[in-house]
Amino acid sequence: MQKIATTLGTTVDYLISGGNEEQITDKELLQQFKEVQLLDKEDKHLVKTFIDAFLTKRKVQKLAQ
Repeated sequence: MQKIATTLGTTVDYLISGGNEEQITDKELLQQFKEVQLLDKEDKHLVKTFIDAFLTKRKVQKLAQ
């Protein structure tokens, strides 16, 4: 099942549930997230903190417009 999902560029969950989960369509971003999953706990936390900071900055910028 995993080989089929990989070949189709999706997940086993997606194949089973029929699309009840959100999918990341940006292949480069998906690969980056896969690599982040391999990091240790502290590095993962750091990446999440950077993402949160960036998203918060964007939200604040939109509010300021």
